[in-house]
Amino acid sequence: MIKVNVQSDNKFWNKKIKNIKKYLNTRIKKINKAENFFKKKDLTFTILLTNSKNIKKINKKFRKKNKPTDVISFPFFTKNHLKKIKDKKCYIGDLAVSYEIINLRAKKSNFFLEFDKAWIHGLLHLLGYDHIKDIDYYKMIKLEKKIISLINY
Repeated sequence: MIKVNVQSDNKFWNKKIKNIKKYLNTRIKKINKAENFFKKKDLTFTILLTNSKNIKKINKKFRKKNKPTDVISFPFFTKNHLKKIKDKKCYIGDLAVSYEIINLRAKKSNFFLEFDKAWIHGLLHLLGYDHIKDIDYYKMIKLEKKIISLINY
């Protein structure tokens, strides 16, 4: 089972999604029912809902990239290490999501769908998935699409 802590330093998030914690928990509940990532473990992560200015600072400080991004992930474990952890409760890492980038993408799509794509992408990084090699990219994208269809019926 997975749980989320929500932090926000940007008022636009709260205007767009009235109860963000409830919004995320509803979707995570669907993921928990359908996927077996979390076999007998309680995994927790934190999501920071921020703006492009702050995510750019985070990206520059930790990834040496001086530009904003949609989502940035800070996993605490690799996929193999996460599987080996014996503790029933485990904190898997942190995400930050940029309001402006999600909102910009939503002009061609839907804000909630773009937000879901971003935080799910980040969550998969916390669970040890990456897209460095093409084969890993395709696995990750396939799983992202599966989860998106699960939570958005």
